[in-house]
Amino acid sequence: MSTKSSTTSTFIRRESEARSYCRGFDAVFSSAQGAEMTDTSGRTYIDFLAGCSSLNYGHNDPDMKAALIDHISADGITHGLDMYTDAKGAFIGAFETHILKPRQMDHKLMFVGPTGANAVEAAMKLARKATGRTNVIAFTNGFHGVTQGALAATGNGYHRGGAGTSLNNVTRMPYDGYMGDALDTADLLETMLNDASSGMDAPAAILLETVQGEGGLNDASPEWIARIASLAADHGALLIVDDIQAGCGRTGTFFSFDEMGINPDIVTMAKSVSGFGLPMGLVLVKPEHDVMGPAEHNGTFRGNTHAFVTARVAIEKFWSDDALQNDISRRADLIADALETIAELIPGAYLKGRGMMRGVDVGSGELAGEICAHSFQNGLIVETSGPNDEVVKILAPLTTPDALLKKGLNILIDAAQSVTVNTKIAAE
Repeated sequence: MSTKSSTTSTFIRRESEARSYCRGFDAVFSSAQGAEMTDTSGRTYIDFLAGCSSLNYGHNDPDMKAALIDHISADGITHGLDMYTDAKGAFIGAFETHILKPRQMDHKLMFVGPTGANAVEAAMKLARKATGRTNVIAFTNGFHGVTQGALAATGNGYHRGGAGTSLNNVTRMPYDGYMGDALDTADLLETMLNDASSGMDAPAAILLETVQGEGGLNDASPEWIARIASLAADHGALLIVDDIQAGCGRTGTFFSFDEMGINPDIVTMAKSVSGFGLPMGLVLVKPEHDVMGPAEHNGTFRGNTHAFVTARVAIEKFWSDDALQNDISRRADLIADALETIAELIPGAYLKGRGMMRGVDVGSGELAGEICAHSFQNGLIVETSGPNDEVVKILAPLTTPDALLKKGLNILIDAAQSVTVNTKIAAE
């Protein structure tokens, strides 16, 4: 007799009110493959959420699954704290060969607790210890996690309100484009850093996302990113790039800052770094800033051995050549074309993001929510982002077959058409 629940009543009765994604997707899922998820009734949905970019290579990639099953079947290490294991060594070797060396990056790998927030916490601690300073500059609409240190750098008022205490030692500055075209916000930051009476404490780090995922797919220009990197260097601050959601190919290249001519002091990674949806947090840090003493930043689960197994396969399979990167470019064009169609339906709507981290700002959280809800009714899982949830955000697996991607995009277009027609009728 099956013990699987086919209704949501159990969750509603017993699970905390803190649950979120499940509120918009009223189904109990039981299996998944590639870019599709199936619920307990047998209905299959196209997945344009992909674990909020934790499944860039889709659900249950067969090669990663086979490697993990082989590891488990051979009684491979399940949990090793931060001890040396063959699985960790194989991952480090693959990452060094296919990711670091081609980019002439000499960063050390710091394995932290298995969340993005933990990676950000570690990065901020590293910067503060390395510089002897406390202030971190972060940006409007940035999202870096909801643990207390990372939350101080997160802009979202709703999440900040959950702290229940003051959040200190972070100076918030306007992100690229936040003040419109009339003001270059890098100029503003430079002026304040150069003015001893600006009230801004000398920063330990400048922390940013090159594309702000939860903040509404705000995409900073390479020129702005380069200016910020230069300002950090000039003022003795470490540049931390949060690549937790935008990395692992999501924006078109492995790192979101590839081809921008910068070499961050610290890079935070999580989400798709394991390749299989297994929890794994990773901090890349230049050797001269690798200042933590033994166990000074620790955690029982720093180093998920099963994640090392699948992460190695992900690196070797998808990043040993340019095949996936070329596929991402082609699929990104398909997504952009579909979003342009949606934007034409809605006055004032416009595209946001980069690569396969794309969306359309429809100007209203209510409208965006209705489009996503209508899409779900018709077999597509897609979510919103932005300060008012006004952006319909597509995070389809990077490996989604073109035919399935087009099918999902057509569902989204149909949803936008239906919702806008109904809105017009209601207004009349």
